[in-house]
Amino acid sequence: MRFFFAILFNFFAIGLFAQGIEFFHGTWEEALDEAKKQEKLIFVDAYASWCGPCKRMAKNTFPDQQVGEFFNKNFINVKLDYEKPEAASFRKKYPVAAFPTLYFIDFDGSVVQAVKGAQQPDGLIEIGKNALKKVDRSAGFEEAYEKGDRSPELVYNYIKALNQANKSSLKIANDYLKEQSDLTTDINLKIIFEGASETDSKVFEMLISNRAAIEKIFTKEIVDERIHAACRRTAQKAAEFKVGALLDEAKDKMKAHYAEKADQFSIESDMAFYKATGQPDDYLKACRQYAKKIADKDATLLRQLAREMKNAYPLDPKIMQEAERIDAKAMRMKGA
Repeated sequence: MRFFFAILFNFFAIGLFAQGIEFFHGTWEEALDEAKKQEKLIFVDAYASWCGPCKRMAKNTFPDQQVGEFFNKNFINVKLDYEKPEAASFRKKYPVAAFPTLYFIDFDGSVVQAVKGAQQPDGLIEIGKNALKKVDRSAGFEEAYEKGDRSPELVYNYIKALNQANKSSLKIANDYLKEQSDLTTDINLKIIFEGASETDSKVFEMLISNRAAIEKIFTKEIVDERIHAACRRTAQKAAEFKVGALLDEAKDKMKAHYAEKADQFSIESDMAFYKATGQPDDYLKACRQYAKKIADKDATLLRQLAREMKNAYPLDPKIMQEAERIDAKAMRMKGA
């Protein structure tokens, strides 16, 4: 039985702030096909139109910037009114006892995780991360690799599976590529593309050197996304290990290779780094830059920035004062 899903909010899939979850438009069978093609889980918001917590999630959680970034990258997202007759066959296979129920379903139809109740943005992201941890398709490829299979197809699928499981694939990619005399074959270009997961790597330099050829396989937009993702991963590593040089490298390579998004990336990366390293004054400066250069005309972005600031430094009076000022500006814009 066919049923359709609504698309909510455009999204910008990379950065500290995205544009909310984009929900899939199509049938359940088409969602399964898309999930299989992209090797992703399906996130299903099972809701009822009368449900108050469901409405609050739709208003406050699904449009959240960071929620959109995480869910658009990692899942095929489906929003389904369980009381509509079109949902009958789905409801029979995946029953619920409360609204909302949040399903994470693999492309073979198996339930990976189901959670009852409305979630705040941070909570929903954590639930999504837990779901991803339960899916790791790299084991079979690892076994074949350890037994000596170094075929390009196996290596490519192994690297891809490691990336999807949020495991490091750089050693596998490097070990394979350093043995290749011709990097320009289609499969080797695919391995370079998939292996370029961080900017501080030889594989990333191979991606840039072979960019034109790789774009013919994956399109310019997809390669731009890979560059952005690699820069973001290095910026995240910089924050995690508190290494300013890595942050500078990520920003420099973003500017050099994806200039259109470099300014926003730089500001957002600074915010994340200064938050992680406990530098409130620099964090405040970065937030002011974001408010002025990125979010100035967007009330939703301003409110989400204010909330991020309050969560990051709830005891810092200067940051709290600035967050209140930004929040007030957003409220005035919405009331205009």
